[in-house]
Amino acid sequence: MAGFFKNLFSGDAKVLKSVEKKAELIEALKDSMRALDDEALKHKTVEFKQRLENGETLDDILVEAFAVAREAAYRVIGEFPYFVQLMGGIILHQGDIAEMRTGEGKTLTAILPAYLNALEGKGVHVITVNEYLADRDANWMGEIHRFLGLTVGTNLRQLTATQKREVYLCDITYTTNSEVGFDYLRDNMVTRVEDRVLRPLHFALIDEVDSILIDESRTPLIISGGQREGARLYEQADRFVKKLNEGADYVIDQKSRSVQLTEAGVEKAERSFKLNNLYDLENTNLLHHINNALKANYVMLRDIEYVVQDNQIVIVDQFTGRLMEGREYSDGLHQALSAKENVTIKQETVTLATVTYQNFFRLYDKLSGMTGTAKTEEEEFIEIYNMRVIEIPTNRPVIRIDESDLIFGTKKAKFEALIDMVRELNEKGQPVLVGTVAVETSEYISMMMTQRKIRHEILNAKNHAREAQIIERAGRKGSVTIATNMAGRGTDIKLDDESRALGGLAVLGSERHESRRIDNQLRGRSGRQGDPGFSRFFVSFEDDLMIRYGSERFEGFTSKLGDVPIENKVLTKQISAAQRRVEGINFDVRKTLLGYDDVLRQQREIMYEQRDYILENEDVHTVVKEMFTRVVSNAIAGHRDMESKDHSVDIQGLVEGLEKLGLVSDVVNPQALSNLSVEEMKGFIVDDAWSRYEDKIKEVKDQFTRIEKDMSLRMIDRSWIDHIDAMSKLREGIHLRSYAQEKPLQAYVEEGYEMFDDMLNQIAQDIVMFCINVKIEYRQG
Repeated sequence: MAGFFKNLFSGDAKVLKSVEKKAELIEALKDSMRALDDEALKHKTVEFKQRLENGETLDDILVEAFAVAREAAYRVIGEFPYFVQLMGGIILHQGDIAEMRTGEGKTLTAILPAYLNALEGKGVHVITVNEYLADRDANWMGEIHRFLGLTVGTNLRQLTATQKREVYLCDITYTTNSEVGFDYLRDNMVTRVEDRVLRPLHFALIDEVDSILIDESRTPLIISGGQREGARLYEQADRFVKKLNEGADYVIDQKSRSVQLTEAGVEKAERSFKLNNLYDLENTNLLHHINNALKANYVMLRDIEYVVQDNQIVIVDQFTGRLMEGREYSDGLHQALSAKENVTIKQETVTLATVTYQNFFRLYDKLSGMTGTAKTEEEEFIEIYNMRVIEIPTNRPVIRIDESDLIFGTKKAKFEALIDMVRELNEKGQPVLVGTVAVETSEYISMMMTQRKIRHEILNAKNHAREAQIIERAGRKGSVTIATNMAGRGTDIKLDDESRALGGLAVLGSERHESRRIDNQLRGRSGRQGDPGFSRFFVSFEDDLMIRYGSERFEGFTSKLGDVPIENKVLTKQISAAQRRVEGINFDVRKTLLGYDDVLRQQREIMYEQRDYILENEDVHTVVKEMFTRVVSNAIAGHRDMESKDHSVDIQGLVEGLEKLGLVSDVVNPQALSNLSVEEMKGFIVDDAWSRYEDKIKEVKDQFTRIEKDMSLRMIDRSWIDHIDAMSKLREGIHLRSYAQEKPLQAYVEEGYEMFDDMLNQIAQDIVMFCINVKIEYRQG
């Protein structure tokens, strides 16, 4: 391996040189590990655990542990990790991202750091994008870990709480990102400690890390319940916006994908709904419905962002092209789309708990990930997650030929040329994969191929049931496959010998995606493990990317080019520049959203910590007393004259306020309070109210601890649910503050914390009111 990286000049060189040295040490143990019998190899796990207990660190035993796991993989599944996979495993153990090309064996690479980190006994979560992969890897790679004496579990949606608890107690747990996130939220809604399923979040190893931490980072996990709104208002808003005219009544900003009423549109709304002023506070709910209806009708695109299936709206994942069954747009947008498409409108629900993937995965002590495409987003990974992206060399050189883009003036000319190339390649038998951005495009290309009698398969969100069968055939001689982005990630298209001889898989992109990563994933379907291959993208100046983000230099090219394609390095660079612009915009959006979500994250952590304390302590009597103190402190603060020199207290007003709260007795009166300092006053009132409460419950105090616990949890949960809803509404309208020269995020932070403090005060007041008013009944028998 000497001089392995002599040509490498990127910033990764230093890191990779260090990693290479460790990998060489692992390599040096190959023969000694091979010489051990099965029992001796298995006993290494016991030995490692003892060494960790005696003070050694994971880094101290890394070389030997990797060598053991490598040999176990060979004995159990017949695969021996390559040198570059050892390097990838070391990067993952260090808490960074290993960028490994398609076909380089990421799944096998993951067993090495998973084994090493599981030796601590704190639990390792291997995160995949769907349950099929989680189950497959737990059964396949899990056998290696079981052979070495570790326990392995698969976390599936249908498991009971008891089964999930057992799965999470395993040394290594395979799970999807959504299921572990929902388990975290559910754990913070239970009313008994024994109902929780998760252990503390220790180490997560994320497969397709860019998909989960970048593409899905803006998607909040939401647990909903209850019902909020009927269908009538959605239908009324939908009927209204369908009568409006673009430009006159509403305007669309394509770049921000937002739509809003003009003054004329506002007047029409006021006439239609018989209002004096649409922007009165009492009309906030109606305005929200109109805005959702506008977005549903004039921004959201059918067969691109969603499909209509079985009388319901089903979201299409923009990054994978897959249907997102069971996922709904939040805050009424899903219902607005249902009204638009005239399908059954599901009742909008109340959000009970929510967290974004960005903030959930930052809860882990250590985070790492692997993917074929992450380098273009390295800045974001470093800034948000403190994870570097290290490119791992391929085991064999990549010999795929990546041709420069063919650029056309019109979509029509582009698609005609694409079909011509498919026919040409198909006639000689070379397998072809045509990648599309949307379901709609895949169906259009399929129709064109059918008209020209080109036999093909189509793989998109509407036809995913046959995915495995279609992918299995995609690398065979004479095959033509059209696929949305769902064929771009985690898909391993294997060639037969005839296809290899014909030049390998030809990948043709029907347009450039907004993200260079998605284009790179599509290219990566071809040329795996030294296979031959070919890729080319077909672009037109009428493509969405070019219209929305292309520079002014592109204007006028449509008419100049006609139907003649060009290959032009300057234009290709301009297309890449447009993609970088979009990526920059999306990064800024995610960073801004994270800024907003961090406010809720900090509040969530305080609430969950308070919840945990109540759950984990049998006696919460002291917590209840703290609530009495908070309520009294607030009452005193509310009756202090902060403009006077001594910040004097309005004693009469205070006593009247305490009376409304039920905190006044014969002892607490203006005469008794008049000569006390603020601190003495607080202590005096609290002591009196608390002693009266304790007198009331003294005969049932042992039984009452459970009531106090349940009551406190119920008050906290109810207030937190209302607070989430209020914060959501605050966030929705906060951008309007920019018109008043305010910074929206700063305003959200300040007002959000005021609302949070108000909520904490309300919880304290609710608990105190319960304690003051609770009646103890004694029954005989």
